[in-house]
Amino acid sequence: MAIVEICRKMEKAPWFHGGIIGVILFAGILVGLETYPEIMVVYGSWLHLLDKLVLAIFTVEILIKFVARYPRPLQFFSDPWNVFDFIIVGACFLPFAVKYAMVLRILRLLRVLRLIRAIPRLQIVVEALLRSLPSMGYVSILLLVLFYVYAVMGVFLFGQNDPVHFATLQAAFLSLFRIVTLEDWTDIMYTQIYGCDVYGFEPYSQLCTDPAAFPIVSPIYFVSFVLLGTMIFLNLFIGVIVNGMDEARQKHEAELKLQMAKLGKPVDIVDEVERLEELFELAESHFIRLKKVVESPPPK
Repeated sequence: MAIVEICRKMEKAPWFHGGIIGVILFAGILVGLETYPEIMVVYGSWLHLLDKLVLAIFTVEILIKFVARYPRPLQFFSDPWNVFDFIIVGACFLPFAVKYAMVLRILRLLRVLRLIRAIPRLQIVVEALLRSLPSMGYVSILLLVLFYVYAVMGVFLFGQNDPVHFATLQAAFLSLFRIVTLEDWTDIMYTQIYGCDVYGFEPYSQLCTDPAAFPIVSPIYFVSFVLLGTMIFLNLFIGVIVNGMDEARQKHEAELKLQMAKLGKPVDIVDEVERLEELFELAESHFIRLKKVVESPPPK
């Protein structure tokens, strides 16, 4: 059928893919403009009209992909990314009352996430994060145990001297999270070293009822927690994500080589294409540098 062939060619066309990326970016800009009340007062009707146009374009895109898979249009849902696109676009058609307008705005904002679907490199990053979740879960359990041990120790050691940061277990957890992000953690440590009556309790002087100084225990407690929580566990998270990135990249390379093999092209063509792309980028950078040298005025 002619319509099916047209839809298949459109789906594979670079201009179609690039145009959808442009529309996604434009949709994100529209949602951002709606955060300015003064713009909405003047151009609100135009922005709503453009938003409907964007939704219509996304709807036509999904219809084209459906028709391109004729006579098995339901194969569209075999790709998880297609399901992701369908849910985001379809949710914008749900009838929402005025009091749920905020939900509709959030759903419209989620359309920006379609950039992940449109840019293959972003897909690899997301897949790497998803692959890393199981391992990150185990690292998170270890980090939670570390937080719990140090939070209980903090309440026992510093609860009376520093009721703002260590009065309760939940307050200690929040303080430790602040410390692990390295946000002014030394102020909390100095309060325990010198006592709340000497350092760091000026805004809360009425709470400093039982000051105590811990000049030896406090540095050991805080420095050890920073080393364990920030240095070691952060590197563990990075290692897990890097491993997931490598697995996702290998998966995409294997799928690409399989597709090239089905098309009857040699498998090594993938490696050749990658080498040509690297050479092209290198030549382009040298050309830009040479152009700057040529266009620069001669020295006086």
